[in-house]
Amino acid sequence: MSKRLNTSSSKRPDVSTDSLLDHVPLLNILSAQDRQRILPELSETRYGKDDVIFREGDPTEYFHIVKEGTVKCVKSTANGKECTLKMLMPGDLFCCDAAAFDGGCHPGTAQPMGNVSILRMHRKAYFDMLKRNPAAAMEVIKYLGNRLNEAQEKTKILALDRADQRLAALLADFGARNGIKETQGIRLPMRLTRQDMANMIGATTETVIRIMSRFKRARLVSGTANRLVILNLQQLKSFASG
Repeated sequence: MSKRLNTSSSKRPDVSTDSLLDHVPLLNILSAQDRQRILPELSETRYGKDDVIFREGDPTEYFHIVKEGTVKCVKSTANGKECTLKMLMPGDLFCCDAAAFDGGCHPGTAQPMGNVSILRMHRKAYFDMLKRNPAAAMEVIKYLGNRLNEAQEKTKILALDRADQRLAALLADFGARNGIKETQGIRLPMRLTRQDMANMIGATTETVIRIMSRFKRARLVSGTANRLVILNLQQLKSFASG
């Protein structure tokens, strides 16, 4: 049974949380007044590496936001293996949001990759706000339309881009969004296995191993799954764009 490190509910978020919401989808589209009304509805929970935030098939009762740390979303295959769908970093909203809107179940399991702090808000509180504010509801419709376009673009990339371009784009995105600048380069603050990368770019583990060896020889990256460093972020981005 998983055990939460600490739970604090019905707690008014601090200034850092308020600032974080500027970057959170479905919340940054709200007016300042509506956002202030939403803040008291947020509660914060801390989880450890061996905990589970929610499991595949659980009802989507809450919107979740990563405040600190990294969360991995995985889906179980028919033979019991786990497939990594995506990595979530501070400011990322996850539930998934489409399932939360239609009242469905979580399509995957959310697992902390270390100690994390998660903000959550009950979907009813958000929907009540939308009922009071038709303009905000229209912004949500635009947001969901953009998410659909992003999904279609990702499908096109998986179909047309080479595996090495997809991997370069993945690593560049992680480095740009949440990398830690060090003397050697930009360190990724999460453990990222070859299997994780393979799952997220739609390739085999063997293909990812070969590509990472090439990237290391080209001095684009260095290190291991526990400590992966991007040595040249701009060159990695250029490689990803072809």
